[in-house]
Amino acid sequence: MVGVLDIVALRSLTSIADCGGFRRAADSLHLSQSAVSQHVRRLEQVLGRPLVERHGNAVRFTADGRLLLAEARKILAAHDDALERLRLVEAPRRTLVIGSTEHAADLLLPAITARLRAAFPDAAVRFRIDRGRVLNERIDEGALDASLFLGEGSGPDARPAGALPLAWYAAPGWQPAPGRRGALPLVVIDEPCTIRRRALQVLGEHQIPASVVCEAGHLAGVLHAARAGLGVALLAHLGTAPEGLVRRDDLPAVEPEPLHVLGRRGAPDGLVAAVAEAASALLAPTPPARGAGGGAPATAARPGAAAVS
Repeated sequence: MVGVLDIVALRSLTSIADCGGFRRAADSLHLSQSAVSQHVRRLEQVLGRPLVERHGNAVRFTADGRLLLAEARKILAAHDDALERLRLVEAPRRTLVIGSTEHAADLLLPAITARLRAAFPDAAVRFRIDRGRVLNERIDEGALDASLFLGEGSGPDARPAGALPLAWYAAPGWQPAPGRRGALPLVVIDEPCTIRRRALQVLGEHQIPASVVCEAGHLAGVLHAARAGLGVALLAHLGTAPEGLVRRDDLPAVEPEPLHVLGRRGAPDGLVAAVAEAASALLAPTPPARGAGGGAPATAARPGAAAVS
């Protein structure tokens, strides 16, 4: 007998990915956690292979689980669209889940939201802000429909989304503490981090010794450390300085960092393009950075600034 993929079980599977675990999925579906677990086992019995692995409190999809997750989203979308067209029941509102790193999120996310609401008026929009490595995992698992990443896009499916201007920032009146043997103290985000690597690369190219004095997991830690006078930070520059910091034009200018968008397998048509176009429209073209110190700073037409990773 040919196996059957149950719609209810598929909805539980996608909820696990969207919510980040069995318990949260059960809460969102108003089911017991054991019922959600039973739905996953039912799918595993049909396919004859494991779909989800538990590592403590964390949940990860197997390669087969990621494949089924992508297919499940398409099946559920077709199922709900058919019900809505036939007017048998009110179909659940589709939710578009968009990922983004922290850079300039206060400016980019409202622009992306407005664009998606215009392009997908019947869908809700939800965001996840995280490090690029985590967002990549979420894309692979099908938990994100699309995500905005910093750096050059890898693979043929990456779509350009403009470029983010960069500049150096420090606390007002900050100067390196004596006795550091001339090394410039840096405040950076933990590896892997595109901006950390760019900062060290540019300083190295200009033969400016540098030393990492503070590492942070996220943007907030970088800003707190820079405001406390621990060192300088390379941040995204969109017109104005972050609160409590001033721009340092005595350091080498840095070229804008490219942005790109990736979509999950089976993402709605036009979604990746809509996210990329919203970001590109916000980020005005910038002239190439030249020289150091007195060189023309990279600027954009919109105000605001944030750190990137």
